Amino acid sequence: MDCCDHNHPPKKNDLDMAPVLSTLAGDNAQVVFLIQKMDCPTEEKLIRDRLTGMDGIKSMQFNLMQRELTVQHTLNSIAPVTLALKQLDLDPVVKSDSLDQAAGLSDVAAAAASDYQISPLKWTLMAVSGMTAGGAEVAAWTMGTDSSWLVVGLALLAIVTGGLDTLKKGWIALRHFSLNMNFLMSLAVIGAAAIGQWPEAAMVIFLFAAAEMIEALSLDRARNAIKGLMTMAPDMAAVESPSGSWEVLPARSVAVETVVRVKPGERIPLDGVIITGQTTINQAPITGESMPIEKQPGDTVFAGTINERGEFDYKVTAVQANSTLSRIIKSVQQAQGERAPTQRFVDQFARYYIPVVVVLALAVALVAPAFMGAPFQPWLYKALVLLVIACPCALVISTPVTVVSGLAAAAKHGILIKGGIYLEEGRKLRALALDKTGTNYHWQACSHRYISGGPRSWRQRCASGCEPVEPIRSSRFHCGSRALGRAKSSRSIV
Repeated sequence: MDCCDHNHPPKKNDLDMAPVLSTLAGDNAQVVFLIQKMDCPTEEKLIRDRLTGMDGIKSMQFNLMQRELTVQHTLNSIAPVTLALKQLDLDPVVKSDSLDQAAGLSDVAAAAASDYQISPLKWTLMAVSGMTAGGAEVAAWTMGTDSSWLVVGLALLAIVTGGLDTLKKGWIALRHFSLNMNFLMSLAVIGAAAIGQWPEAAMVIFLFAAAEMIEALSLDRARNAIKGLMTMAPDMAAVESPSGSWEVLPARSVAVETVVRVKPGERIPLDGVIITGQTTINQAPITGESMPIEKQPGDTVFAGTINERGEFDYKVTAVQANSTLSRIIKSVQQAQGERAPTQRFVDQFARYYIPVVVVLALAVALVAPAFMGAPFQPWLYKALVLLVIACPCALVISTPVTVVSGLAAAAKHGILIKGGIYLEEGRKLRALALDKTGTNYHWQACSHRYISGGPRSWRQRCASGCEPVEPIRSSRFHCGSRALGRAKSSRSIV
């Protein structure tokens, strides 16, 4: 948002997006998949490795928050893409397909499908796995052996109840030559079992599975913040029928130009323009205005805002999917799909780090026994320990979870951040200027003036994009001048 109407050159981001927009405007088709099992950067890497290089695949965008994969392609059918995802055991569901408008899920079905929760069965299996893994450790310690039938039985039960998914993912990664954390953990567990370290194998697989569940819960927590935005607008609207009577209909089915009535205390279901009645509306959820705004015929109202005083009728100007609130929600969701610079670095680092760890583990296991005559089993055990402690789980998982949680937490408090890139750039902020509504403007520097008569720290430049002709002291130019003037008079500008 610019605070002045000068003709500025296009911003760099706009120039950078031009080739992308021109490419997407060509013959490319787009399909959006809903993948319930895609809640980790490990699955993202697996999908990238599988689809990259396939004929007709142009680009991919991942949204781990919504578990969505968007593919731009030039294929005549999405069948090859769907088959490739099924081979990865990801069970994709087509949410939308530009080649077949009838395909995909309705809004209600998509919302229900994306409402993922950890099942009670999964919780029960994890509890059994944890208790049996701990039981195997206690039994091995009290009996003085790791290979008794009791220890082996408890460890096997822990692996089966808590680690089958990890072992299956490890096998899929190996089969598609995409080494990842699941492969490292599977290799460590199988190796530990092979040398008779059953309690360690059980505990390692349980702890790794528990860490994945914690990650899924953290994403669900961030996802719930977005759902909080969605509930701001009511699902039903009082609509005027052709006969002149009023009936309550789902807001998603209300068309443009329909007349809707809102009573005092109700939230406005859709964007529109008032045609009869006067009222005051609390627009803080959308515009940030701290005080209610008086509205009369001809004024605009927004979905999700609160009608405080009078009853009024208004004409709908946008369907629910295109309302201001819906666009804000979509912006937040798209921002969460963008990878921050730190995340791109970590992904690139893990691409080379995991193969190096495997090579080092092989060297630890083979070099000493082969060239120094050392016994094989102790060095194999050391190699397995290296696989476990060198697994980059925390490094790879922490970055996207942190970014997504930060974006969702900001959205929950009414702060809209365009993506992880901008979230990271926030560390460079030294001062932030807001207008009375809390809006952060994009200010174009066109002039500056030092405030005379003060210390060095008082020589603040005006970067408002307007033309100040005097030191900041009044409303001679509009962009936050009163607030800055008050700050100057109280000497609170830093």
